[in-house]
Amino acid sequence: MRRREFITLLGGAAAWPLAARAQQPAKLPTIGFFGTSTPLAMSQWVAAFVQRLRELGWIEGRTVAFEYRWAEGRSERFAEIAAEFVRLKVDIIVTYATPPVVAAKQATAVIPIVSAVMGDPVGTGLVASLARPGGNVTGLSVLTPDLAGKRLELLREVVPNVRRLAFLANVGNPITALEMGQVEAAADALGLDVVMLEIRRPEDIAPAFETLKDRAQALYVAGDPLVLTNRVRINTLSLVARLPAIYNSREYVEAGGVMSYGVNWSDLFRRTAEYVDKILRGAKPADIPVEQPSKFDLVINLTTAKALGLTIPESFLLRADEVIE
Repeated sequence: MRRREFITLLGGAAAWPLAARAQQPAKLPTIGFFGTSTPLAMSQWVAAFVQRLRELGWIEGRTVAFEYRWAEGRSERFAEIAAEFVRLKVDIIVTYATPPVVAAKQATAVIPIVSAVMGDPVGTGLVASLARPGGNVTGLSVLTPDLAGKRLELLREVVPNVRRLAFLANVGNPITALEMGQVEAAADALGLDVVMLEIRRPEDIAPAFETLKDRAQALYVAGDPLVLTNRVRINTLSLVARLPAIYNSREYVEAGGVMSYGVNWSDLFRRTAEYVDKILRGAKPADIPVEQPSKFDLVINLTTAKALGLTIPESFLLRADEVIE
């Protein structure tokens, strides 16, 4: 081989890695999806989120990447998942509910955090104000306690003779105290006595029901990742105890609960995708206002109602957004 040919060949070989690197695609922006429950429990919400992102031009594997993590309703995993996302250097953390947002904010003050649901973001210190969040957290605020009175009124229409109400809640969630206060105030106005059922872990659910022993005629369940993950167990125990229950979303009713009244969660996750789109295009979470829900649904499970011996008035059914039979 001639010397000139050898030098040319050697130079080409040395330049090849540089050319190869230049041809490699840039790293896709990565969304860390912090699932507080299970993939099954949140499937409809995730589908709505991903679909809206696609409509906005963010397609998984082509224009954006995902890292999914699932806490399965166990709050002890929240800090672990948040820390992992920080190590992975994701570009945005997406989650829902106050406790995981708190865990994520404690893990990072830099990575944007978008929450589909926050109970009281100002009161819990997650944002400075709804109009100007001022930090790395934004999203949607669902002041669920404000709906407590409406839920009790609906429950009493279905169970008109109710006098004693059981209130099931995860007391490890900081929003629970606020919602409990609203439930007690609404119950007092309606002349109802309230029995508190406190849980912190899945193992607490069955013993909580055992303490009732005919002390309640209906059940109010405070929505929470722990509760959502264990919704089938709660529905089963409430049926055994002959307790008509009201929840905050259709997912509980779809799994056998009697009724729910609350925000449309799929709509919230679609709107969450719009927050993510803005941030991926350069907006700062500090400047994106926290918004409120605009769509609320009343859902009835007629099969469960009949199993409990309840007769739902026709006028009530006509007001429902969805009737499951």
